[in-house]
This record gives sequence, C-alpha cells and structure tokens, in this order.
Amino acid sequence: MPGMKLHLLRYFSVLAEELHFGRAAERLSITQPPLSSGIKALEDELGVRLFERNSKHVELTPAGRAYLAEVRLVLDRVAQAGETARAVAGGQRGRLDVGFTGSMVYRDMPRIVRAFHAQAPGMEVNLREMSSSEQIEALLHRQIHVGFINTSAVPARLRSVPLADDHFMCCLPDAHPLAQAARIDLRTLADETFVMFSREVAPANHDNVIALLHRAGIHPQTRHAARQWLTVVALVASGMGVGLVPASMARAGITGARFVPLQGLEHPTVGVLAWHAELVSPAMETFIAIASPGGPPL
Repeated sequence: MPGMKLHLLRYFSVLAEELHFGRAAERLSITQPPLSSGIKALEDELGVRLFERNSKHVELTPAGRAYLAEVRLVLDRVAQAGETARAVAGGQRGRLDVGFTGSMVYRDMPRIVRAFHAQAPGMEVNLREMSSSEQIEALLHRQIHVGFINTSAVPARLRSVPLADDHFMCCLPDAHPLAQAARIDLRTLADETFVMFSREVAPANHDNVIALLHRAGIHPQTRHAARQWLTVVALVASGMGVGLVPASMARAGITGARFVPLQGLEHPTVGVLAWHAELVSPAMETFIAIASPGGPPL
C-alpha cells in the first residue's frame, strides 16, 4: 500500500466494522464530512469501490471485504511496531552486547546479568568473552555496550563504576608444604616459581601482582605466563608453581589447588564495569544502575 495515508486505513477499518457513518465518525472522534471525503479519497486512489452506500445503507463490496483483511494486518503491524519502539526507548526491548573477562564469571557478573534479565526480560543479552585490552578497544569503537574489565583506570572517553570488592589470595598446589596453613606470609615464598598473568593481556592484573610481591621484597622467578586467571589456577594445580590470584577464583572448584589468605595483607583486585561516555541507552542505564553500589554516575 505504497503512499497510503495511515489515517485513511483507520477510517476504512472502523467504517467497515460499524457500516454506519455516524457511529464510525463518533468512534474516530471526527465529524462525518471528513470521514466521507477520506473514504472517497481512498477509493479514488485504489480505483475501486470499497462500499455500496446510500442514505440508509452501507455495505462492503467484495473488493472492500478483501481489502479489509489486508488493512487489518497492516494496522496490527503498525501497532506492534509502535509497541516495539516504545519498549526499546524504555529499555525493555533490544540487544545489549556485554564483554567480560573469564574471571568475571566468578565475580559479580552473573548476578548483575540475572538481575538485569529480571528487570528487562525482553532484552537480549549477548555475552562476549574478551581480554581487558580487547574490551577497551571494542568499547572505544562502540562494538560492545558495556564491559567487565580487570583494570582500575579506563581511557578518557569511557566511564566506569567499580565492581564489588575482591582481594588476592595465595594459590598453591595441594601437595605444597604450606597448602594447609591458615595464612601465609608472602616472604616465605621468595624462592618459589610463580605462575604470572601475562602483562600484554591485562597490564593491571600483572602489575598488581608484581607490586604486591615487591612490597614483600620478592622479585619473582617467573617461568609461566597465562592469559586468564583460570589458567593460572590450573597451572598451579598441576604443580607448575604458585600464584597470587583473586579470591573469587576459588569458586571455580579446580581440583588440586588450595587458596590461602595472605598474612597481614588484604590487597584488592581491580575490576570495573565500563562503557562509552557517548553511548548510553535506557537499557544501559538499567544495567549500570544494577552494577553500581550507589547508582550510575551518568
């Protein structure tokens, strides 16, 4: 129905239901003359008669009955499109692309995503596992909407809120002499081989561990570099060394690894939810609000 004015289709649909100009005009909240001229304009545009009518009787023609079935479909689709547009504008429909590092599965990310689903069940959430540096690039190029990143600082064009606190623990193989200790003084690990997080993947993770070790006077022997915290834990469990990892990694349940608190030290691990400062939708506002301890700083 190219070029057809939508209000004429509504005029036609209501008149086809009422088969009475007076009642149809009343339903449409207009007077009879614009209804009559509208129906005539519609018939002229189509080149067919839609109604047989006289002063006492209005009846659909065969062409009118066929046209009515199609018009109802069009009006239903228009109404549905309006509902969809309003839902998207209100953050209740659409898609949210969410980046995350592997370790975030064991932090607050699942709870935040579940809470968002509960508030906006019509939104499609696509989770994409990416390194912290890959997420920052994707956010800067607007390829994802939000990202769970292992860092404490983001580029100027991005905004962020801190995630719930996590802290470092010592990860040891089950067979290590200190595996059953209640707490460990880092200085006792000075001669150990450390499994480290690869600096090129997430500099903040690597530098955080190095700073922690240097404060204890340790310049670690490093033979193994991993791209994920989960890999660090798996290598430690396989007897490849010891590591300092976020306490949340204990939830991964990897057999052969023990997690022991650090004596006199509770060093927080970094983690933020980040997004582009110029890319904020109602759905993102809801997601950020859920992730923010004190509400979104928008």
